[in-house]
Amino acid sequence: MLRKRIVTEWLRIVLGLLIFAFGVHLTIFANIGLAPWDCLGMGIAKHTPLNYGLSMTLMAVIILIIDLLLKERIGFGTVIDALLTGNFVQLFNDLDPLPLNTSLWLGIPIMLAGFVFMALGMRIYMLAAQCCGPRDSLLVGLGKRVPKLPIGLVEILLWAIVLLAGWLLGGPVGIGTLISTVGSGFIMQLVYNLQHFEPRAVHHRDIAQIVRELIRGDRIRA
Repeated sequence: MLRKRIVTEWLRIVLGLLIFAFGVHLTIFANIGLAPWDCLGMGIAKHTPLNYGLSMTLMAVIILIIDLLLKERIGFGTVIDALLTGNFVQLFNDLDPLPLNTSLWLGIPIMLAGFVFMALGMRIYMLAAQCCGPRDSLLVGLGKRVPKLPIGLVEILLWAIVLLAGWLLGGPVGIGTLISTVGSGFIMQLVYNLQHFEPRAVHHRDIAQIVRELIRGDRIRA
């Protein structure tokens, strides 16, 4: 029974990340500017020997270290996120039969729709309670330090700091960058209010806990 529940949670994580990745794809398809994290990655690449991909990888490692310092747990959700999300986004990008959008006025609602899917996907995979990806763990970890602030506002403040750092390093900033800085957190808060969901209230289990549950499940069966 325990093993079946854990496998079901893993499937929930994959489904949530698939929906999240589709949202990310929509923000890329909107073609109106980079998100703050991408802006920072480009800024780092501009001042180091690292290319954009390596800059983003370095950022992920640094964020993961910050997550650990904030005492956020590392679980199978973190591992699955790291392995699948980027590949899912690439899959959607490859399968998309439509030409890249070139209209600003069409791009804005497409980007906002992407934020809705991202928020829904995050909710689905967070409810598996097996920890979050590095950036989401950072959001939740910071959110726990300021419990009186809505999680959407924490997202806006976090993305604004990331955007400022990226801009200071010379990363490209467009209208989509500014929209995403505010829009992502606003839509996240709206979606979570409608669903009565609070990410900070989820009690996550790390890898060690899940392994113990699997072992206990085997013992019960024996």
